[in-house]
Amino acid sequence: MNERFDLVIFDCDGVLVDSEVLAVEVDRRILAEFGLHLTTEEVVERFMGKSAAALTAALEEHLGHQLPPDWDEQYKPWFFDAFESSLQQVDGIESALAEISIMTCVASSGSHEKLRTTLGLTNLHTRFDGRIFSASEVTHGKPAPDLFLYAAAQMGVPATRCVVIEDSKYGVRAARAAGMVAFGYAGGLTPREWLEDEGATVFTSMVDLPELLRTYSPE
Repeated sequence: MNERFDLVIFDCDGVLVDSEVLAVEVDRRILAEFGLHLTTEEVVERFMGKSAAALTAALEEHLGHQLPPDWDEQYKPWFFDAFESSLQQVDGIESALAEISIMTCVASSGSHEKLRTTLGLTNLHTRFDGRIFSASEVTHGKPAPDLFLYAAAQMGVPATRCVVIEDSKYGVRAARAAGMVAFGYAGGLTPREWLEDEGATVFTSMVDLPELLRTYSPE
């Protein structure tokens, strides 16, 4: 593996588990419940890669008042029902992980409850057990660098020795702000150019990731 990196930090949704299509549709339904009608593309543009706090803030701005802290509890079953019926691994991720010999961890905008569910349903939780970090553990979620810096610190690796695998522009922006190399996976909902514009090295198939890690060098 490339001596350039000591740690690969994986986002979860859209990188390890193919959940973004499912989650974006649920987000769109929740927003519509409050009278905020957005297209799938608009939800991707505004919220994909950010923590749940971003959606809460958008709803509060739309409504003109604060929501109770537990406002979203009634909607959690919507996500879990969608995941239980349809969630799968991102194509090629199992073979990619098998080829990666350096340390890995997960750093996601999702809660630990959600991560246990999605990684558990796709048989990936045991691969990362003890190395799973959530935006709930830091003050500011993506696109702030806090989560990736926290994950690196917990793993004992300097930011300059980390590479982040992301599928959203906000995730790439957070990785770059943390001083880390960002690889942008464009095999999902995010257009390739959004990831490139944020400074990511873009790839479209997870089976290519191990070779990309081996051969990467800064331009």
